[in-house]
Amino acid sequence: MANRHKTKAKKWKSRAKSLRARLSEALLPKKTAAVSPLAPKDGFPDLTVIAGAEFAAIEAGVRYKGRLDVMLARLAPGTVVAGSFTRSQTRSAAVRDCQDKIAQTADAAKGAAILVNSGNSNAFTGARGQAAVEALCAQLAERTGLPASRVFTASTGVIGEPLPHERISAKIDDLIAGLSPEALPQAARAIMTTDTFPKGAVAEIEIDGKTVRIAGIAKGSGMIAPDMATMLVYIFTDIGLPQKGLQSMVTRLTDRTFNCITVDSDTSTSDTLIVAATGQSGATLSDMRAASAKAFEKALADVMLNLAHQVVRDGEGATKFVEIAVTGAENDDDAKRCALAIANSPLVKTALAGEDPNWGRIVMAVGKSGAAADRDKLAIFFGDITVATDGMVDPDYAEAAGAAYMKQDELQIGVDLGLGKGSATVWTCDLTHRYVEINADYRS
Repeated sequence: MANRHKTKAKKWKSRAKSLRARLSEALLPKKTAAVSPLAPKDGFPDLTVIAGAEFAAIEAGVRYKGRLDVMLARLAPGTVVAGSFTRSQTRSAAVRDCQDKIAQTADAAKGAAILVNSGNSNAFTGARGQAAVEALCAQLAERTGLPASRVFTASTGVIGEPLPHERISAKIDDLIAGLSPEALPQAARAIMTTDTFPKGAVAEIEIDGKTVRIAGIAKGSGMIAPDMATMLVYIFTDIGLPQKGLQSMVTRLTDRTFNCITVDSDTSTSDTLIVAATGQSGATLSDMRAASAKAFEKALADVMLNLAHQVVRDGEGATKFVEIAVTGAENDDDAKRCALAIANSPLVKTALAGEDPNWGRIVMAVGKSGAAADRDKLAIFFGDITVATDGMVDPDYAEAAGAAYMKQDELQIGVDLGLGKGSATVWTCDLTHRYVEINADYRS
């Protein structure tokens, strides 16, 4: 009898403890992730106003409560639009719709609009997903006087759940009424999902005596891998140039920026990068081989790389920002293949999280990459520290030096294959317990 009472008492104590824990958890704010320790130290930039571009953001309750989750951009007549998108075979209805519209190179004289929601990716939703895109495009076109072919949409968030597009539809008039040239920072917040900070970048250059401005925003934190990543990127500029010239530029620069980052090797269904040029500055590019075109391309590249780096810095649970530079490959493709193998290796990434200078894992990743490699010509570097040369540990390498280096927030890993002139640089982050926590609980 006494044993039975003891057993019951134990059960009640256990239940009480469980209830206290659940109550304590219930009183905590949900999903309030701390800002990434790798976030830009200067915070969100002062985004310059882009002539011919207006923005608005609103709470529609697509999935989240009490936060901005829909943004609208309206672009002046004469705006040309270019884009780059995920190559996923399961890409969303919104991505396919944008791809089709940009391929049509519709009349820029009509202007354009961009509508984006967070919280639901509208991916793998079949005919309902396509119907949602068409309904929103038709409504926004009717309200703004644009042809539907000039309305671009995007969605980001949970895959496989029907988009409650009626919640967005109910806010279209409010979004239009709230349009302002100064609301791009609010738009940056509206497109966030698991991001811990909004991402923005700016640039200004002089072309033909006129100031040309570029301002961009992005979201991205997990499901990040080349072609492109689970990210949305919107960049606006007031320069004038041909659509085909802008598209060629965007395609080139995407391969050097957003297609050179990885957080977890997973390519999203929803990646969308759109660059819109309003032509309102008075500066125009006609010859894409001219020095002025090259100057603009460099400024655009700087904005794109800045945003790409911020996506990695906000990698889910990230504590290390890592640059991986591979040189001496037979060709650039092999160098990139090798760099990505290192960047995507769970063993390498967890070693970085544990601040373990386990260079053997880098050797492993080089060997599995599929790139041409010669064991006896391989060299490895941690920043300025030579770790291995000629296929073996460098005689002057000290493990203590490697361990001390790994404690830094920003790391550089160098690999020289010793075979040729091919080179590539990619950027990644470490893989921590926090990444598992975020993704194990993403839909709850």
